[in-house]
Amino acid sequence: MKDSDLQRLLRAVAETVRDQPDEMPFGFETRVLADWRAVLTRDFVDVGASSVALSSSRWRLIALASAGTYHELRQSDDPDESNDDEYGIVDSAIGSALEP
Repeated sequence: MKDSDLQRLLRAVAETVRDQPDEMPFGFETRVLADWRAVLTRDFVDVGASSVALSSSRWRLIALASAGTYHELRQSDDPDESNDDEYGIVDSAIGSALEP
């Protein structure tokens, strides 16, 4: 930004009149205090119920991931088979890409 543009911008900002007051809106402090007190008096049964639901969903996710892993391992014909075919496919793809 040019120095003259910056000076012009700073002059324009200095000439503006602030329309908004520097204080918070009426009743804002009351709302903040009311929300803060509501959090302090929250029933711990709600917290316990939400933690049980979260724990339950974690166990469901673990069970689903375990079932998927078991399914994929059972689909494999031979777990000890080498990946020669996969390496061959990648090798030929790289070789064909590098050929002129």
